[in-house]
This record gives sequence, C-alpha cells and structure tokens, in this order.
Amino acid sequence: MTNEDPSQLTEHLPTGLAAVEEAVARACREARRDRASVTLVAVSKTFDADAIEPVIKAGQCVFGENRVQEAKAKWPGLMSAYPGLSLHLIGPLQSNKTKEAVALFDAIHSVDRPSLCEALAKEFRSQARRPQLFVQLNTGEEPQKAGIAPSDADSFIAGCREKYGLPISGLMCIPPVDDAPAPHFALTAKIAARNGLENLSMGMSADFATAIQMGATHIRVGSAIFGHRD
Repeated sequence: MTNEDPSQLTEHLPTGLAAVEEAVARACREARRDRASVTLVAVSKTFDADAIEPVIKAGQCVFGENRVQEAKAKWPGLMSAYPGLSLHLIGPLQSNKTKEAVALFDAIHSVDRPSLCEALAKEFRSQARRPQLFVQLNTGEEPQKAGIAPSDADSFIAGCREKYGLPISGLMCIPPVDDAPAPHFALTAKIAARNGLENLSMGMSADFATAIQMGATHIRVGSAIFGHRD
C-alpha cells in the first residue's frame, strides 16, 4: 500500500460515509422504499488503499472504480484482507481489458457497444465468473459521452440478449451536468421497465436523493464519502 497523507482529503472518511448513509436512509423513507432496495456504490477512483480502508472498516462493502488498471493495482490486496467486498466498474471499458474486468469486477455498468458485447460474451464463455451487466444510456445524447441513445436502447438490449447471450441486469445513466436530473432518471426507468430490467444505476453525490425517488437501485457516490483532494 502507498502512504496517503490524510490532510489531502477534506473530509474524515467515516464521517462522510455516515452522512451519506443518513441521507440515503432519509431519501428511502421519503420515497417509501426499503433502505435495502438501494445499493450504495462508494466510488473510490483516484484514492489509494490507505484512504479506502477506513471506509471499509466503517462498514461499506460495495465500491466503484473507473479504470481497470487502477483497480488491479489496489483491490486484490484489499479484497484478500477484507472478504465480502464487491467491486463495480463504473467507467468505460476497453474491449482489450475485458478479460481482466470480468476476472476482477462483480458488476460492469458501462456496456455500450457491440464490440464490447462480443468481448464480454467471449469471456463469459471462458471464465466461470458472471459479473452483473448494466447497459449505459446517453440520455442527453451528448456527443462527447459514451452510451446508447434512448431511441436505440430497445434494439441494443435485445441484441445483447439474443445475439450475444448476455444477461443484462439493468441500465446506467449520467445526466448532462446542466440539466435537471429527474427527467433523465425517469426516461431510464421507463426504458428499463419496458425491457424487463430491474436494476437502475443512477444518481451521484449531488443528485442521489432524486435518483432514489425515481427508482434507483444503485447509486454511485464518491466525493460525499471520500471528500475532494486539495
């Protein structure tokens, strides 16, 4: 493990986790949902093992990373030391990293193109592991952002299932920064419902309460838990 100066973080980690847990519980009560119906994915990208360990010790067991290589550098040791952890890939996945991703992650939130589907299908055939898969939507149809356009979602999901044999679990979305998130969450939920998908990965530090109101089953929270680097 590398040494991280705690002064680089602007929040005491367990305190940040406690505040998020309280906010999640409150949002679930207001939405009349069971707290257990929402999985909190603590986004630990850019933070090393020394920064992550206090969050694990405070009771968090599901974590999210953006890059396969970064995750490979720090998570095998943590998962060995703390059995029962679950690791989600929430960032883009290059097809040539699929073998490593399937071996390491318990869920992949960024299925977004046929070439990746083909690579995943190959690894599902050759490895015993079956990570949970989410199709990433680009609800704002932003040209700089990955994801399937809403108008193409039904056919893409069908192709994942029928052509590649992939067991799609749910949908993921990241609304445009300048848009109100609720319409994007509602659209994602609507597409999921008509395709028989139960899981919705949506909502981050600034908007997870809205996402819970709109049916999110997985919320991806980083800065509210880990704080910001100076």
